[in-house]
Amino acid sequence: MASYMKIRMGWKFGVLLLAALLLLSGCGSSNSESKIVEGKVNVVTSFYPIYEFATEIGGEDANVLNLMPVGVEPHDWTPRSQEILNTSKAQLFFYNGAGLEGWIDSFLKGLGSDSKVKTVEVSQGIALIDSEEEDGHHHGEEGHDHGHNHGHDHGHIDPHTWVSPKSAMIMAENIKNSYIEVDPAHREQYEARYEQLNTRLQELDAKFTEELSKTNRKDIVVSHQSFGYLCRDYGLSQHSIMGLTPEAEPKAQDLVNLSKLVKERGIQYIFFEELVSDKLVNTLASEAGVKTLVLNPVEGLTKQQEQAGENYFTLMEKNLQNLVLALQ
Repeated sequence: MASYMKIRMGWKFGVLLLAALLLLSGCGSSNSESKIVEGKVNVVTSFYPIYEFATEIGGEDANVLNLMPVGVEPHDWTPRSQEILNTSKAQLFFYNGAGLEGWIDSFLKGLGSDSKVKTVEVSQGIALIDSEEEDGHHHGEEGHDHGHNHGHDHGHIDPHTWVSPKSAMIMAENIKNSYIEVDPAHREQYEARYEQLNTRLQELDAKFTEELSKTNRKDIVVSHQSFGYLCRDYGLSQHSIMGLTPEAEPKAQDLVNLSKLVKERGIQYIFFEELVSDKLVNTLASEAGVKTLVLNPVEGLTKQQEQAGENYFTLMEKNLQNLVLALQ
């Protein structure tokens, strides 16, 4: 059985690799200059959730381009010169900030002094979480430049703001205000579409609040520390196998401690993410005798999810279902 699973996992990985290669060969043309549309507000977004909110609020008044290709882990990606050129011709550039986009400093420098693009850090106004007290072991990357824009030191800041509907509401408002600033003529339209989006986010928030307040358990074990904002806003505690970035490797002692925690608290499920290898999750799960479930940090859609019409809301609903299942 184990070897069958191995073969199956290997085959799955091969398919994923092939898909990734096809995607890479295909995305050279997808970001070409022709995408800049005259007569609309041209918006470039750094990754999926911002793209979705910007598209919803922008409606027919905006032409929104997402920098990151489908199915890519945002921590692993860096823009190329074509994308920098495109962005320099746009009216708005939305990025998350809080240290998510490690490439942001050089990207903004690359836009050139004659570019009129308005750059907006959409996490502005969210109370950021310093991840250091969460678990201090994965910060061996002091030397890296984590995008110290605006004079903040984002070295140990948890960048996964959007995973909580409460943060998403602030992001949506920042996006709406930026649209109005660059295109005041369509203020009413932006306000109306923003109100629709905000209502949906409020409903999602209310659902998370209600359903998670009723669970007996409050501890979740996750592969990466991507759920700090979600846990803070809905009264849960996350225990992560790895740190903030997918490259962070756990120490043997961390796995032993987690295994102990799982047994002591009677945890039934360990969560893993779709865009990241789940080898370690499976190891820990089989050691601790528990099952695995997906908890999606909604950093991007896979090709299949895109074709199935999935979006921020459908993925967050699934997250809530899986959380309720794990915490009952």
